[in-house]
Amino acid sequence: MSVLDAEPLTFPPLIWGEATRDDAFEHAVMRATLGCDSGLIAHNLQPTRMQAALVVAPDVPLAKAMAMLPLCGVSFQNALGALAPPEVAVHLEWGGGLRVNGASCGSLRAICHSADPTEVPDWLVVGFTLPLLPDGDDPGDTPDRTALFAEGCADVSPPRLLEAWARHTLHWISTWEQEGPRALHADWRGLAHGVGEPFRFGGRDGSFLGVDEDFGLLLRDDETTHLFPLTSLLETPS
Repeated sequence: MSVLDAEPLTFPPLIWGEATRDDAFEHAVMRATLGCDSGLIAHNLQPTRMQAALVVAPDVPLAKAMAMLPLCGVSFQNALGALAPPEVAVHLEWGGGLRVNGASCGSLRAICHSADPTEVPDWLVVGFTLPLLPDGDDPGDTPDRTALFAEGCADVSPPRLLEAWARHTLHWISTWEQEGPRALHADWRGLAHGVGEPFRFGGRDGSFLGVDEDFGLLLRDDETTHLFPLTSLLETPS
């Protein structure tokens, strides 16, 4: 356990945390496989990187449950936006990438025991990895990649960011369950990176038009518009 993970953490009702020395996603998958309740956040907060992974137990087919990936991204932006200076901009890539002030800064992942989009999954793990400090001594060597503390966020406390992410995620899950995906769609579109720009996915090049109702990628090439479901991003345990 790191020094950061030793700090007391306060989570909202229905969510609780477990610090781990290991990969937070692997820990969350292990706990989910053993049958833990929905709401567990495994976390590993190191001086140079933070990682958190939430276990959820959706009651809808995986194709719709994958909305948890953009939902957790919007929640991350809401959490960091509340803690960072107002000039810090956070955007979301369709593929799970996080961008801070235009540069790549960590990513979101989703892992499930099954990749069948029609199946209601027993569990789904969604979370993020966020670099806090640059990998090298000269950030100018990688201008397309950054770290949180290099973007004017040195005063952002990782434990407080984790707590805020948990609160915003719980809020968005409640909104999504009660009102459907419309509000989430609206907020995600306002944060989406690269809409209308050249995009490559699944061996195809085209223009990123946006997403369908289940957040599937709409990619337009010279001939037609291709749909790549959000489940295309899903990982399964090795």
